[in-house]
Amino acid sequence: MLRISTKDRLRTAMADESAANEVINMIELGLPVTTGNVYYVDSNTGSDSAGAGGQKNNPYATLDYAVGRCTANNGDIIFLMEGHAETIIADSGVDIDVAGLTIIGLGYGAAKATFTFTTAVTADFKLAAASTVVKNVRFVGGIDATTGVIEVSAADCALIGTEYLDSTGQATDVIVTTAAADRLLIDGHRHIGAAGDGGDTAVVVVGCDDVTIRNCEFYGNFDLGAIECRTTAAVRLRVHDCQIWTEGAEDLAIKDTVTGSTGIIGPNVFIAVQDNAANITEAITGATFYVMDVGVHVVNAVNEKSLAINWTASVDEA
Repeated sequence: MLRISTKDRLRTAMADESAANEVINMIELGLPVTTGNVYYVDSNTGSDSAGAGGQKNNPYATLDYAVGRCTANNGDIIFLMEGHAETIIADSGVDIDVAGLTIIGLGYGAAKATFTFTTAVTADFKLAAASTVVKNVRFVGGIDATTGVIEVSAADCALIGTEYLDSTGQATDVIVTTAAADRLLIDGHRHIGAAGDGGDTAVVVVGCDDVTIRNCEFYGNFDLGAIECRTTAAVRLRVHDCQIWTEGAEDLAIKDTVTGSTGIIGPNVFIAVQDNAANITEAITGATFYVMDVGVHVVNAVNEKSLAINWTASVDEA
């Protein structure tokens, strides 16, 4: 906790006492501190109107409206209050097109901010401006065969502590990048897909550099792997400290469809595949990947323990 004297100095240094109190609250709650603007969004009590100030006692109603009130690269933060919910029906239903924003969902489990997608193919949540961070937000597939639920089309973005759940049918692809999404970080994401066939991937990486996927859990029926490099080769993909469980008969966890992507897989990637067959090696496919022997393990049947993926071992050449 801050000492009283420290709080007083903050209030004295900042002309706006309410802003100083906001900073103090953030420090005490362990939330990021900013000198930018802080806005609140609540679909239950908020309003997207000139009379709404975007503060806790007078929040905005939708995230997209709050984004439009922000200033680029100003350190602005948007808090999505507990119980906030939006239904996304259109392309760019949420379009984060202001650079440098941090969006934080408050609450846990079903109480956290939730975005439900109900229009197949088109409905999506876009990270379209650089240095966008989205934390602790839940995304729900509310219609069969929706694709590209979360689109990342700008550099230096991050999805942290987010989750996706299939609710109706199976999403085809969930997180999809464009070639502009260099240095994307996906950290602590949880994907709970449907067990039934119909899903292709949880994360599609298209032609961008230095994407890191770490501390994540993926479950679903993946035709093309939980993580897939598609269309254009990715450069220096890094996947580590993840669990992947696929119900798909294809038995794929990580796949480079392009056959030219580079990356390091591991350490600590644990994979469960569907069929008790000759599929340990094939759980990861990518001729130009490096696979770490430490902690990249695959299991292909219940009541069995995993074994290290049996790729060809490197040799200390003379």
